[in-house]
Amino acid sequence: MKVLIKTTLLLAFSAIFSLQVSAQKFAYVDSEYILSQLPAYKSAQAELNEISKQWQEEIDAQFAEVDKMYKQYQAEKVIMTKDVQTKRENEIIEKERAAKKFQNDKFGYEGELFKKRAELVKPLQDKVYEAINKIAKSNGLDFIFDKSGDMLMLVANSKYDRSGEVLEELGVVSTNGGKDDANLPPGSRDNTVDDLPPR
Repeated sequence: MKVLIKTTLLLAFSAIFSLQVSAQKFAYVDSEYILSQLPAYKSAQAELNEISKQWQEEIDAQFAEVDKMYKQYQAEKVIMTKDVQTKRENEIIEKERAAKKFQNDKFGYEGELFKKRAELVKPLQDKVYEAINKIAKSNGLDFIFDKSGDMLMLVANSKYDRSGEVLEELGVVSTNGGKDDANLPPGSRDNTVDDLPPR
């Protein structure tokens, strides 16, 4: 008798849970696409690229100097005393260490480029997140997935894509004129307005 009651309760909970899951509303956005449409993001990326290019040129120059010092040392090594050799080797090692430190300070984890990217891009990402939340609330959506994130979406039907609405919420006009549906299986582009979830 206890087994029958447990089985009945388990089936009841399963039925209730499956009804709740099937009633949930979901959509997805492509945050990479949304950010690429923001003029401020394009400007931030251009600034980051310029800074990165300048720093890389400085790093290349420092390593070129190390290489030049090493080649000169190799050419003159035979005529140097042991003390002079040791002194020159230490100078080369110190110069190389300084170049690596500079490279790490600029491009390493939590380096200046990392901090500058956070300074310029994080406020834009926060704005996009707020717009996504507004879209979710106004459409009664339970889940919004990010197509450009770590989650793998093998097939994504564009009728569930809310990226355009997020851009509208941000006051941005898309320069792409609509995203393509290249990741959809054949025949799934033929969606009528009745197929669309509420917006």
